[in-house]
Amino acid sequence: MKPLQQRRVLPAMSWRSAAALLLAGALAGCAASDFTNNMPMAATEDAAEAGSPANIASLTEVVTRNPNDPQAYNMRGSVLGEARRYDEALADFNKAISLDPHYAQAFANRGLVHRQTGKLDQALADYNKAIAIDASYAVAYVGRGMVYRQQGQLVPALRDFNKAIEIRPDSAQAYYHRGLLYQAQGQHQYAIDDFTTAIGLSQHNAAPFIARGLSYLAVNDLKSATSDLDDAVLLDPQNIEAWTSRGLAYERMKDKEKAAGSYARALNIRRDYDPAAQGFARVGGQFGRSYQTFN
Repeated sequence: MKPLQQRRVLPAMSWRSAAALLLAGALAGCAASDFTNNMPMAATEDAAEAGSPANIASLTEVVTRNPNDPQAYNMRGSVLGEARRYDEALADFNKAISLDPHYAQAFANRGLVHRQTGKLDQALADYNKAIAIDASYAVAYVGRGMVYRQQGQLVPALRDFNKAIEIRPDSAQAYYHRGLLYQAQGQHQYAIDDFTTAIGLSQHNAAPFIARGLSYLAVNDLKSATSDLDDAVLLDPQNIEAWTSRGLAYERMKDKEKAAGSYARALNIRRDYDPAAQGFARVGGQFGRSYQTFN
């Protein structure tokens, strides 16, 4: 495998099918839950529990007792962010920064709020500030790399993901998002390598299994693709991309039973999800029928 500094970002390449393109786009656009240093790559039940009203109330008590503690506001803001209560999270991060203008994590967390609400220029400014305060803050490089990728600035994005990995070789997030960058450019072997490393570092997260499965599909390694996507749906049974990607893999394997069953499970999660509806129709799926999704 080429060393990192020799890797190139190639012109965009298309997927082998329209269905795979839809799935890849959905994955590439997923926002990571990186309000704290070690959050996973996608929203989890633990994150939802952390953002429960009881936890937020408890953190509010901490803020009330410590009105001049920036860490208290940053912690509550992180939990509010996980709960997608972005305006309240933003207010807490603003307060934390006003109390401590050199609080790198609060800048990075505020950058995430801006990124998740589509304010990319403001997100970029906050990540830049976090990195200026702490040049070894890997999470900020990952976040800034994601902003660059959303803006189509692929070379700076790659540079930031490489820097995050250099600082934190145990950062599953950095490998995962660099893998998505390679995947979107059709560099699937590099993507597979990065997703494999991410899986080794975070084995209980479905996202890198889905992404690696799609890259295996793109290089026509159908056995590996179905194996990864089997793991993905077991790890996260409510993940619509996992079930739809699994349907596509088994469709390519010409196993219409498992393909239809997988698409049906995706449609049970969201009936109007077009990639699953189209796949279900392609394999002759019938509503009201039971399918065997596993042996």
